[in-house]
Amino acid sequence: MQGYDINTYGDAFADVYDDWYGEVSDVAATVDCLGQLTATPSAASRSDVADRRVLELGVGTGRLAIPLAARVWPTQVVGLDSSAAMLERLAVNQAEMEHERRVQAIRGDMVDDQPPGPFRLVFVAFNTFFNLASGERQEACVHAVASRLAPGGLFVVEADVPEQPAQTGSHVEVRSISTDRVVLSVARYDGERCQVEGQFVELTESGGVRLRPWSIRYVAPAELDAMAAAAGLAVEDRWEDFDRHPFGDASPRHVTVYAPSS
Repeated sequence: MQGYDINTYGDAFADVYDDWYGEVSDVAATVDCLGQLTATPSAASRSDVADRRVLELGVGTGRLAIPLAARVWPTQVVGLDSSAAMLERLAVNQAEMEHERRVQAIRGDMVDDQPPGPFRLVFVAFNTFFNLASGERQEACVHAVASRLAPGGLFVVEADVPEQPAQTGSHVEVRSISTDRVVLSVARYDGERCQVEGQFVELTESGGVRLRPWSIRYVAPAELDAMAAAAGLAVEDRWEDFDRHPFGDASPRHVTVYAPSS
């Protein structure tokens, strides 16, 4: 999409993200599962590193990182995001919390600006990995994660399983409608390139038109596994969701846990 860069999505959605996507997945189940993985005895026993920090890639408004920081205290949770608008919203959300268990927010790219490790756990949730615009950038992200994992550390990816056969062409639908507001979803699918780009077009009586662009490059689990293997990681577990329901051929989503293969 012409003019689209690493800040576009966050800057376009920060003001509505909590309202639109706050319940897009089960926060409690996600936080509980990630907390257990952070402190899994079998995994921890493989690690000689005392530092058990957690890193979320694409932390956004802190939907997961803020409750996770409370769940795994005193483990430090670090959140990385390229969008200043998203991190400003995260700061507001943290200020509304009564406890002092704060997420360390860092502005930067998921590939080039990952903070130094080691990390006990690195995770990227709900299709955020797909925001990387090419297979090369996605591979580079996985390699960067692998280089920052503590011995016995884990990399967790949550993402949709792409439809088969892949969609092609354009699609328009109504996302929401009220007496003074309509939100349309406009998308263009490129199955050969595994890319989808679109706009939420928000029409309001008082505010006119607001565009919220997005763009993803989706990855099937097998391709993601190949990226991980090239970075020295192997599948340790794969579930349909963070409730750990079994993953199968009909599963629409996956949560995959990768660990160093040697």
